[in-house]
Amino acid sequence: MAEPFIRIESLVKAYQRDTQTLTVLTGLNLAVDEGEFIALMGPSGSGKTTLLNLIAGIDRPTSGRITVGGLEIHGMGEAALAKWRSRNVGFIFQLYNLVPVLTAFENVELPLLLTDLSRARRRKQVELALSIVGLADRMDHYPRQLSGGQEQRVAIARAFATDPKLLVADEPTGDLDSKSAEEILVLLERLNDEFGKTIVMVTHDPRAAARAHRLVHLDKGVLKEDIRASEGKKQVGMAAAIAAAAGTELPG
Repeated sequence: MAEPFIRIESLVKAYQRDTQTLTVLTGLNLAVDEGEFIALMGPSGSGKTTLLNLIAGIDRPTSGRITVGGLEIHGMGEAALAKWRSRNVGFIFQLYNLVPVLTAFENVELPLLLTDLSRARRRKQVELALSIVGLADRMDHYPRQLSGGQEQRVAIARAFATDPKLLVADEPTGDLDSKSAEEILVLLERLNDEFGKTIVMVTHDPRAAARAHRLVHLDKGVLKEDIRASEGKKQVGMAAAIAAAAGTELPG
């Protein structure tokens, strides 16, 4: 049996606030296979964004183990962890986080500047990424000249321009209208299906969660439910997503 791409064991994350200790995640265990599309849901304060940041190597656990692609990232030093992130993780944020004074092309090129690629190779990868997200004709536009949906597509192009195996998305449709949100979800599905990206997505939106292969519901730092798509189906479906958003369990 293949080793999971992401393995989380006995994970605890706590923050110290003055004399108080706030425990956000408590003894969490989770395994994610390579190529899975997983949605993390739960009420505000449930620990889902904290978990996402730990998987991506942005934050460090208080205790427990996190293994991604066979590497124990919880034990890496800061320099090694930063290098690992730049090569293995693509980040997609709710508010895009594009640099306003850079064009779409220059925004997508940013993570490639940390690599040893030649200028010609960087250009080729940026053009390919923008073509995949349908913005080849907008590469010289600045963020202010793009719609919200187009800005998010530029952000997604930036996230996979370095060809990482893992994409982490924090509320990627949260700031978009329904039409733009649908376009982003279709794009994420394509990156998963055609390009084999493992995707871990935090969302409050049942429409987004319904598209995932698997839905993990957190509550007060504990894994409450782990729902997988029914046999013969690729998506968990709307009923499971609505139930998770409401904090209820599916019958049967």
